[in-house]
Amino acid sequence: MFNNPTKSKERTETNREQNRISAGTVITGDIEAKGGFRIEGTLIGNLTTAGKVVISKGGLIKGDLFCQNADFEGSFDGKLDVEETLSLRSSAVIDGEVNAGKLSIEPGATFNATCTMKGAVKSLKNGRKEEGKRKEKSA
Repeated sequence: MFNNPTKSKERTETNREQNRISAGTVITGDIEAKGGFRIEGTLIGNLTTAGKVVISKGGLIKGDLFCQNADFEGSFDGKLDVEETLSLRSSAVIDGEVNAGKLSIEPGATFNATCTMKGAVKSLKNGRKEEGKRKEKSA
């Protein structure tokens, strides 16, 4: 009911924070952050953030990734959960399981994953059952 300007300012500033794993760096373990990430090196573990994740060419994540948006030029192997938009550039290599709100794939990208979309249409199986029930009632 009442808006707290301090809290919304903190959220906005937090999402602007940029974390970076530089080329040649290998991190093993799980990371939780509020701001975005740019990965040019290697992360072997899970990454959870409310921000955007950018995987540069040569960047690699082996593990699970949970984020708001993601932009891939590098490689990923694991479970990927993106709330909004997942963009795969032509050099991206994705293996594993993907769940995203929207998906954009450039020609040349390698996408070897099972994929589900958030807010997807109900399965046909349920629709057929409903249609069959309607036919039975009208007969």
